[in-house]
Amino acid sequence: MSFFISDAMAEGSAAAQGSGWEGLIPLVLLFVVFYFLLIRPQQKKVKEHKALVEALKKGDEVVTYGGLAGVIREINDNFCHVEIADNVVVKVERQNIARLLPKGTLKGE
Repeated sequence: MSFFISDAMAEGSAAAQGSGWEGLIPLVLLFVVFYFLLIRPQQKKVKEHKALVEALKKGDEVVTYGGLAGVIREINDNFCHVEIADNVVVKVERQNIARLLPKGTLKGE
């Protein structure tokens, strides 16, 4: 018999630890929460933006990530020529188109 640790306490602590699976449950739950709150919505947003960029066509009214609003005058594989004012055309990378505006939005300015 030990003077510092009683035999009863030593036996009880080994039985209380159990298997290692109980330690993994909080980690799995944390991963599931991160997946549904962070990863999945971001993947959905990326998929929607990719569909938007692929569907662009001449004459669409768009807003870029830089805040420029204009009408697409010419479009190719990587770049769009966007008219932001009369006779002012800027060359914008297709991936930098943030959103599509409803037709006629820019005519009211």
